[in-house]
Amino acid sequence: MSLSVYNSLTRRQEAFETVEPGKVKMYYCGVTVYDYCHLGHARACIVWDVVRRYLDFCGYQVRYVQNFTDIDDKILNRARKEGSSMEAVAEKYINAYFEDMARLNVKEADEYPRATHTMNGIQRLIHDLEHKGYAYPSEGDVYYAVRQFSEYGKLSGRKLEDLQAGASERVDIKNTEYQKKKYPFDFALWKAAKEGEPAWESPWGKGRPGWHIECSAMVRDRLGDTIDIHAGGEDLIFPHHENEIAQSEAVTGQELSRYWMHNGMVKVNGEKMSKSLGNFITIRELLNKGVDPMAVRLLVLQTQYRKPIDFSDRAIAGATNGWHTLKEGLIFGKRYRKKLGWKEENTSSPISETVERFKETVDNDFNFPGGLVILFELAKDLGREGNIIVHEGKTSTAAEKLKQEWQTLVTLAGVLGLEAESAATTNEVNNTESGNNSDVLSNADIEELIQRRKEARTAKDFAQADRIRDELQAQGVALIDSKEGTRWHRN
Repeated sequence: MSLSVYNSLTRRQEAFETVEPGKVKMYYCGVTVYDYCHLGHARACIVWDVVRRYLDFCGYQVRYVQNFTDIDDKILNRARKEGSSMEAVAEKYINAYFEDMARLNVKEADEYPRATHTMNGIQRLIHDLEHKGYAYPSEGDVYYAVRQFSEYGKLSGRKLEDLQAGASERVDIKNTEYQKKKYPFDFALWKAAKEGEPAWESPWGKGRPGWHIECSAMVRDRLGDTIDIHAGGEDLIFPHHENEIAQSEAVTGQELSRYWMHNGMVKVNGEKMSKSLGNFITIRELLNKGVDPMAVRLLVLQTQYRKPIDFSDRAIAGATNGWHTLKEGLIFGKRYRKKLGWKEENTSSPISETVERFKETVDNDFNFPGGLVILFELAKDLGREGNIIVHEGKTSTAAEKLKQEWQTLVTLAGVLGLEAESAATTNEVNNTESGNNSDVLSNADIEELIQRRKEARTAKDFAQADRIRDELQAQGVALIDSKEGTRWHRN
């Protein structure tokens, strides 16, 4: 099975065929830099990071571009509020973006164009639209004439007549901007300068660009007339991506993107995330509470990328437990390599059958949840083997087979950006390799044994339950049973 992708434009899943064989040009509509990134940004950035990683893994040469919107009303309002400047606010939150994404292990894009650095391209595109009859100036502004583009609405499925009917009672005819337009749904390509706001010289007078034209110009300047993947949140389908298509294709006469891909929205404890509801959570707030960044990645990847995702306390706890399982598998090699007699220079290739099964699964519209099932199979098997080594001192499974399983897990987890901290388990590794078992059990080891003890007690196998308790006690772990469950601590 070859890679197939759901295309928001055609509303169906299609075989993935790039403009240039073996190469992918990919653009992601990035963030408007006026505040710290929130969970919605985390979801989107992780999803497109892993799409890019997977395409790399499949052998494509990927050029990945992600923009920053660094001129916008929200940025200007924040600058006024902070007594700062647009440039200072944008720079502050761009730096914060890179800090947050590094914590989430999101790889940097190949290029991060900014709107303020693309003024020549923006003005050139507006000029071309005006020359072709798709744009008109009006009192210092320039508007796109949507009725001139016959395919307007093809991405969102919205028709101008329906939009007009729906808005007929809401249009304020006294609104200054409305009075400048030839048609209510024409949108601004260039906005005349306002007092106290940054502005750039242009053929239409001093001003600044509209939001939609910025992305069209950045795609054109950095990637050309037609790209392979244009990605973003589903909230961008209309009007932003619809308007991008209208702007770009009116000038070039070519499709802007072969595939339009959109990630689903984020909820927090079952409700749409918003500041008004008081459930607006930034990435750094979540991580500073002690949530493992890899658990956040796992939570995102456990949900099909086009579906909504709920960042509930329960979901985060479940992802945290899941990450403990994967992490135990990922550090298996570091913890037990000496006992298993592995030699550093003697590397094994990943299990080809498992890699192919992973690819066959993920090739179905980037089915990362299905791919994770395979990772958990490997991690749990390695976890069981690790417990056997801890409790019995050795395992009957061939050392080379375990090495191949471990390297398969590390390889596939790396495709998803799930990586255990190299120094996180230094003490455990050292204790295991030196034969000192006094602190060899990780937290995940302990939790798994407690769960097995609970299952034994439920089955009234009290001898097995007592044996597990005694083993934990011998490892320096004391159990405390109560009505609320079993708590533990290290002696």
